[in-house]
Amino acid sequence: VLLSRGLPACIWSTTTSLEKMKMVPVPEKAYGSFFEGDCYIILYNKKTSNGFITDLHYWIGKDSSQDEQGAAAFYVTQIDDTLGGNPVQHREVEGHESETFKSYFKSGIIYKKGGVASGFKHVETNMYNIRRLLHVKGKKHVSATEVELSWDSFNKGDVFLLDLGKVLIQWNGPDCNVAEKSRGLALARSIRDDERGGRAQIGIIDNEKDSPDLMQIMKTILGERRGALGPAMPDEKADELQKANVRLYHVYEKDNNLVVQEIATRPLTQDLLQHEDCHILDQGGFKIYVWRGKDSSKEEKKAAFSRAVSFIQAKGYSATTNVEVVNDGAESAMFKQLFKRWTEKEETQGLGKVEQVKFDVSQLHARPELAAEQRMADDASGKVEVWRIEDLHMQPVDPRTYGQFYGGDCYLVLYTYLISGRTHYIIYMWQGRHASVDEITACAFNAVELDKKYGNEPVQVRVTMGREPQHFLAIFKGSLIIYEPVVHLFQVRGTDEMNTKTIEVPARASSLNSNDVFLLTTNQVCYLWCGKGCSGDEREMAKIVANIISKRDKQTVLEGQEPVEFWAALGGKAPYASDKRFQESTVRYQPRLFECSNQTGRFIMTEVVGFCQDDLDEDDVMLLDTWEEIFLWIGKTSNTYEKNEAVSSAKDYLKTHPAGRDLATPIIMVKQGYEPLTFTGWFSAWDPYKWRNHKVIQRSIAPAQCHCTDRLSCTLQDLNNANLNKRNASSRMERTLPAYKPHPNSNVNSSSNYQNNNAPSVVSAVTNGNGAYPREVLINKTVDELPEAVDPAKKEYYLSDADFHDIFGKSKDEFYQMPRWKQQNEKKQHGLF
Repeated sequence: VLLSRGLPACIWSTTTSLEKMKMVPVPEKAYGSFFEGDCYIILYNKKTSNGFITDLHYWIGKDSSQDEQGAAAFYVTQIDDTLGGNPVQHREVEGHESETFKSYFKSGIIYKKGGVASGFKHVETNMYNIRRLLHVKGKKHVSATEVELSWDSFNKGDVFLLDLGKVLIQWNGPDCNVAEKSRGLALARSIRDDERGGRAQIGIIDNEKDSPDLMQIMKTILGERRGALGPAMPDEKADELQKANVRLYHVYEKDNNLVVQEIATRPLTQDLLQHEDCHILDQGGFKIYVWRGKDSSKEEKKAAFSRAVSFIQAKGYSATTNVEVVNDGAESAMFKQLFKRWTEKEETQGLGKVEQVKFDVSQLHARPELAAEQRMADDASGKVEVWRIEDLHMQPVDPRTYGQFYGGDCYLVLYTYLISGRTHYIIYMWQGRHASVDEITACAFNAVELDKKYGNEPVQVRVTMGREPQHFLAIFKGSLIIYEPVVHLFQVRGTDEMNTKTIEVPARASSLNSNDVFLLTTNQVCYLWCGKGCSGDEREMAKIVANIISKRDKQTVLEGQEPVEFWAALGGKAPYASDKRFQESTVRYQPRLFECSNQTGRFIMTEVVGFCQDDLDEDDVMLLDTWEEIFLWIGKTSNTYEKNEAVSSAKDYLKTHPAGRDLATPIIMVKQGYEPLTFTGWFSAWDPYKWRNHKVIQRSIAPAQCHCTDRLSCTLQDLNNANLNKRNASSRMERTLPAYKPHPNSNVNSSSNYQNNNAPSVVSAVTNGNGAYPREVLINKTVDELPEAVDPAKKEYYLSDADFHDIFGKSKDEFYQMPRWKQQNEKKQHGLF
């Protein structure tokens, strides 16, 4: 089945349920719905530039039998064999699914009571004899659990959906945030469209006092509420310290006993994994990985899941612990990132060199993904201003010495550039290796003041000496020179003015390296020492730098042909790195997005798998890890505490990372609405206008067809006919219940029912001419050209009955009985799509 998740790569997903120990295909419309009494197998393929990545999940419902669970594991092994052992296998338990699993179901996951064996069916479209209460949880990845139809199931902090077939009522707890309400609404729409064929209405209770009619229905179903609502139960999440506690084990059987032998703890190195063995990697009990060596026996490979489960039991971990099985040579990105360094040996190149790819800077704005990969916000042609921190204050630096930094100081660099006529700013905070704590603190304080001066728009980048990002090098046009306090031997690295850096190193022979060019300055001459492994481009850049460092005569010295005076200046000969070493190319890092929080005193990060721009919520602080840099995205309405602690959170993330990350990794603070290309390039289809206009456009959706004058009266009539409640409440239901669908670029508003009370009644728009619009107001009009009350997705609904029949040749009732794809085709033909 071909699915689309708004990403450039297509996704094929096959979901199956285990019925009578057989695999039974699940209809596409039911993807995301799981019966608690069943087990499921999910096959997920994602196309990449190198082929396909395959993930194979088996999901265990909390009420499923041991036989079903065993059958699921058996079928997963069979599918894995059929696919040549390439899939990454996952064991998922209801309510504790991995973020990867949750990411497949953008509208959310629904847990249903019962199972197929009990006579339940996955999809019964247009079935209205339904009465259930769904408890919705989650901000990024939503899950909904069917709970008891009672006020006792409610709390103040979550979203609840009362599903009555023809009407879906979304009840928002008073402590819910905008993101939770929005995700709940997306789930309600999914139920309406996929399970009811679009023939149901959605009502929203955001404030009970403002929604008396909807509350009347809820009381009719649930009875009067007695007692106050309790708070939401927080989700149990592992903090980063727990996730950082990684341990590697060799697991094998001896005399029918399972032997678990610990091999190593953090930081782990790749060479610990032996091809002839199987290993278990324990991530602090948060997740268990099983690595299957390519030369291990077939029996060992087949026993991977059972050994993982036995390991979980032996350790006393929860039975819901996630398990992931990876194969030697086909490891998942998540697994690789638990190691200090992961390399692919077949990608090695010559004498200590990783090929530096040249790129066309003119393509940066047309290809934001290139800007992100190359760490280039623009072509480095903007304005540069530099200040040095002296006596804890900013002192301007002479422009003639821009690019010359001293290791005992701190500097602020303001870079100003234009994109599409709009001014952007970057503040670099450069920290010398020998700078004092007071100077580093003053540098950060002055950066905040400089940020305020420019309207809190600049991107802030912390730069540690020796870890300067690509764009920082580029703005100094190859003339970045870093001086150490006393010595005068300089190491030059780079092939052009966009990537060259020169740093002073101890003036000793042991500092030399055959792979680079060095400059040695004395009172008489400046030596250009060229190692055997350096390139012609590196030698040319060194000549340019030499003219900046020294005005004395230049003398080129080739490795192995040094004069006596050269070694004398370095204090004599000494061993240095001169062997031909083959440096392995590090695997390209897969960027990861996290929602971060430390309000509870525990630093907790929740990963967003398969992320996109919509995952950046205004009330969040998000962390984007691209390995070379850490981005902190600050939402406009984010919590003040988390906003102030953002940089500390990023440092904690680096400290607790299982791979033992470099604490000098640049940290870049990005504000909502002022994202640079180096940030947006990591996202697919970034919309630069998403947050420009914050005008909320509220619209109503045409209701499903009904013979009653309004849906609420119809619903209450059905309830009364069923003698659920003797009170005659239907007489109080006199107004319509338009469902809410916001404009794609608008924000979710917290007003009652999410509806525009000034919009014309949908009923009147259908039943009389007063609420209809002339066809010329609706046909071939953009969203901005439509009247405020018109839902752009339902333009045809606002035609008069006569105009509608004249245009489509049928009545509205007949039109809405057609399949949706036919409706859309006809709307396109008549300029109403």
